[in-house]
Amino acid sequence: MKLSKLSLRTRIFISMILLVFGASILIVGITVFQYKHEAENYHRERLERKEQAIRENIKFVLASTTYLVNTENIDKIFRERNRIHEMAQVHEMQINIYGLDGRLLLKSDPSFFRDTTNSFLDKNILKKLERSSKKRVIEKKEVNDQKFQSSYTYITDGKFKPLAILYLPYLQDDSVLNRDLNNFLMRMGEVYLFMLVIAIFLSYFLSKYITKSLKIISEKITETRLDKRNQKIQITNASEEIYTLVAAYNSMIDELEESAVQLAAGEREQAWREMAKQVAHEIKNPLTPMRLSVQSFERNFDKNDPEIEQKVAEYASILINQIDTMSSIAAAFSNFAKMPAQQSELLNVPKIVKLALDIFNEDYIQFSSEKEEILAKFDRTQLIRVITNLVKNAIQAMENQDNPRIMVSIHEEETYVCVIISDNGSGISEENIAKVFEPKFTTKNSGMGLGLGMVKNIVETYNGNITFTSKRGKGTTFKLRFPK
Repeated sequence: MKLSKLSLRTRIFISMILLVFGASILIVGITVFQYKHEAENYHRERLERKEQAIRENIKFVLASTTYLVNTENIDKIFRERNRIHEMAQVHEMQINIYGLDGRLLLKSDPSFFRDTTNSFLDKNILKKLERSSKKRVIEKKEVNDQKFQSSYTYITDGKFKPLAILYLPYLQDDSVLNRDLNNFLMRMGEVYLFMLVIAIFLSYFLSKYITKSLKIISEKITETRLDKRNQKIQITNASEEIYTLVAAYNSMIDELEESAVQLAAGEREQAWREMAKQVAHEIKNPLTPMRLSVQSFERNFDKNDPEIEQKVAEYASILINQIDTMSSIAAAFSNFAKMPAQQSELLNVPKIVKLALDIFNEDYIQFSSEKEEILAKFDRTQLIRVITNLVKNAIQAMENQDNPRIMVSIHEEETYVCVIISDNGSGISEENIAKVFEPKFTTKNSGMGLGLGMVKNIVETYNGNITFTSKRGKGTTFKLRFPK
């Protein structure tokens, strides 16, 4: 679960616990680091003290020997009376002496630290020792899980001339320090566990106290509605920030009441405007086919045509149907009912669709039907309006098209009647596909964008559905399905 999705109270609680827990880990980490640092310093200083004491002892031996003090006699000087062994016992440390060429000359005890003593010194040690300004090299290494902090220095005569190399392997025994550290960490863990339990209780009550006022404000905001009178928040014993928030909320409530009054008036006005636009659009739809029918009648009228009476009857029928549509719209508007009122009747769908297409003069409109008679319950006027709206949109999509074609086909799918209207026009862009059936959406310079929304509402009123597919530059296909 993301922290941002948790409540403020929970986040405060978790943050305080993490703060205490993080502080505990940080202090433990610093303590362990400090212990290790102190251990390193202790061993370094102890090695320096032992080295200094052994060097003083070596100076005394060199000063009291009867041999000539030079590199060749170093072996004899320290073997005399087993002095190197005595020094190792006194200082409790193994002492190894190498020649200037790196060859092992003496060992205080061959049985001690066998793995750490080599017959020849590493050449890198010799180089570091020669280059060192203090003529001293410290090497840290680990052998058989034991840590060594070894020292390499020159043994010199009274004139500071190097005679040999003193090698002191120092074992870092951290067992006592580690035991003290573990005991300290155990006691610290007990203390911090107790502090963590206290912190949990304090965090719980403190977070509850901090968010108490915010919870009251949150509940009031959740209950805020435009359609009712909202109560202001009355709160005491709150912080300055909470008082500021409460004052802002109460001010918002006052403004909200004023806005609600203005909004109600604006919605009523907007509702009348929308209804006026829809009525104008609905009335405009029948006028277009009526105008087209009159123009066609005027253009094709021939009084000597033997079928003139039949054609006049057809034109009159078309005009009467459209006039009836306009009358139903006016009646529906006056009664605040649906436009137009539904009057379901058993219709021969291919015949009604063919009748709706007859008002169009475009010769590229083609019609086909799987059967001559497919019956369905539908309102005659509304079915004509659906078809004319879709065909008119298809014609408008044919502007500047070289080979326009509109196909209107009807077939059955089990218990449904399907009407498919397809064209090879400009198609619908991807960004407009989701808006096609939205009221007032249109891509035309004229019109109010109510046509396809009205078509969708009509089809769904009869438990049907309308879908479409479109490809930019290829055309669009609308498919109507409604029960037979």
